[in-house]
Amino acid sequence: MANSIAAIESELLPKLLEQDETSFNKLVEAYYGIMLALARSIVGEAIADEVVQEAWVSIYRALPKFEGRSSLKTWILRITANEAKTRLRKESRTISLDQFEEGGDNPLFGRFHDDGHWQKPPNSWQEDGPESLLINHEMGDCIEFTLNHLPAMQQAVFELKDLGGSSFDEICNILDISSSNARVLLHRARVSLFGKIEHFQETGEC
Repeated sequence: MANSIAAIESELLPKLLEQDETSFNKLVEAYYGIMLALARSIVGEAIADEVVQEAWVSIYRALPKFEGRSSLKTWILRITANEAKTRLRKESRTISLDQFEEGGDNPLFGRFHDDGHWQKPPNSWQEDGPESLLINHEMGDCIEFTLNHLPAMQQAVFELKDLGGSSFDEICNILDISSSNARVLLHRARVSLFGKIEHFQETGEC
């Protein structure tokens, strides 16, 4: 994936800086999906597509001034995140990071290393591992429901890191947050998701 992104940027960037329409359409095709996922994680389903459209307008206007200080992908996603957070403020909603201070009273917190591996796996998982749970349709629905109801910034970090493969440096750049906040947000999201998986397997309920 990283190689294909680098190839896209290398091939398209010279023409994009000249605002070539064909190249811009290829850029939209390459990045629309991840932009939409990021926007959804911040503003929700209803207005995510609208946010992405607004982001593309901003991107097109700003492309001639792109200086390459970050990757094109990171630059695009940061514009998307900024558009989403601006829209969120307009909708009279606020995002606070205070609730994400490390620690807390959640008994599942701290069960993951920074690389995403378990410190202590759920006791109730069967020998065939968590992969088999994804086959279960009801489990999949439960995971999707839980993900969609995470606090906006938790969901955004989880989407970028665990689903999009972004590095912490990229996430901090895109969302304009500190590394410590990014790591706490990711831990909180993982705690909620895996805690829900554990609860589902023990009770059969989401």
